[in-house]
Amino acid sequence: MHEISNGKTDCNSIFDLTIIGAGPAGMTACVYAARKKLKTALISELIGGQMTWTWDIENYMGYQFITGPELSAKFEQQITQFPITRAFEKVSRIERIDKHFRCITDTGNIYDSRAVIIATGKQSRELGVPGEKEFRGKGVSYCAICDAPLYRGVPVAVIGCGNSGIEAAESAAKYSSEVHVVCPVPWHADPILTEKVKQLPSVKEHTGFMVEQINGDQYVENIVIKNNSQDKEVNLDVKGIFIEIGLTPNTGFCKGFVELNNWGEIIINNRNETSIPGVFAAGDATDVPEKQIIIAAGEGAKATLSAYRYLLNSNDI
Repeated sequence: MHEISNGKTDCNSIFDLTIIGAGPAGMTACVYAARKKLKTALISELIGGQMTWTWDIENYMGYQFITGPELSAKFEQQITQFPITRAFEKVSRIERIDKHFRCITDTGNIYDSRAVIIATGKQSRELGVPGEKEFRGKGVSYCAICDAPLYRGVPVAVIGCGNSGIEAAESAAKYSSEVHVVCPVPWHADPILTEKVKQLPSVKEHTGFMVEQINGDQYVENIVIKNNSQDKEVNLDVKGIFIEIGLTPNTGFCKGFVELNNWGEIIINNRNETSIPGVFAAGDATDVPEKQIIIAAGEGAKATLSAYRYLLNSNDI
């Protein structure tokens, strides 16, 4: 594998494929590209994406249990055996240059290629309170579907009361002794879902409250919530916190280049094709439902196979 960490890239070299993003979608796309012997560049600031935020994974095939960082390391180890050019940078924009595409990074490096796969994922919206970053992966989670089974028999808190928050509460209630739903406004999930979750005996509502602080030693032990209108502060003894206040697609750099939906996700068809021929997308940055590691990986494989077919039909390989 060839790595570029800084300095200007030689623009005379045109890649068959540029993959933007190195989460499960991007790294799987790399493996498939390498097996098709495509000259490939992988550009990403970080390795692993949201996968590295999940401490315990019990639903990825082949592993009864593995941590997010461990699974990310295995993905990375697999791509290192192939001659891929890898750059630790952030793509700031994409341009069409004749029949090719140009990816320009925030450091000014340029990567020209015949096809592009965008796999930049999403980032969870954060609360921005003390203790959140310190306990990420140590009680603080952004995916109840992934991590709720890890909190069997112990109290947890869900922050958020839209569809994602109330769905998280429903998932957590299957395992946890108590589920404290904290939200500054009344629940605004779908009525049927709201009614169902409100009837669960383990669910406790804390409407009008906001999280002030997350506390613990090595792991989360409690959170402080506050109702400003009542000047009331409450300590909740919980072992896990699911922050479900939404996700933001990492697609700002391609706004106006490919078609996005109202949530900023890249619109694709079942072949991972975007609105621009030769530009494909995969994973959480797209409008594909269910944001899961295994789904993102499969979408990355599909995107490369579609890109390979596009290149063959274009007589570019």
